[in-house]
Amino acid sequence: MATRRMISRLYYFTIEDEGILAESFAGLDSETFAIAYKVEDTDDVFVMTSETRDALDRADVPYNLLAEEDGSRVALYHSPLSREELSDFEEPLKALALAYRAIAMACVGVNGESDLGFDLSEGMRNYTYFTAPAGHTFIWRLFTHRDEARQFLDKLTIGDKTALEWAEAIPMESVVELKGFH
Repeated sequence: MATRRMISRLYYFTIEDEGILAESFAGLDSETFAIAYKVEDTDDVFVMTSETRDALDRADVPYNLLAEEDGSRVALYHSPLSREELSDFEEPLKALALAYRAIAMACVGVNGESDLGFDLSEGMRNYTYFTAPAGHTFIWRLFTHRDEARQFLDKLTIGDKTALEWAEAIPMESVVELKGFH
């Protein structure tokens, strides 16, 4: 994994042939953590990290840059275990949030736990996962509005002050503030 950047940038892009991405990623050096996610409800828009963009540029992979998002505006709420295992993967996690057009994500548990502490009766649409190199698959709750995050975390953490302060500090009020890429 490359060294951390002081300014986190995430990029929306299109590519003529999605197969080029897989071929390109396979040819990158093993130290590069290249990742691109298809943006939900689009036919051909992806989001990538700065490290991925740099790697694609070095490999002369043709893509069409659509927009740039400031990664510092996407908020992540970690559990103690996710913070430990995923501290080097902030940009990929934020790119994952943007792929779902979310402004924030909160780690709610690890796959396989018998009680994750939340109700899935309304479906999985608000949840995603990210597998750490250490092997744990972390479950994340996606948020499209600051108030939604505050309400969810208030219930999940039984009013934990730190969790509620995190929710109030989410930089964007809602997804309306995300960059457009059309």
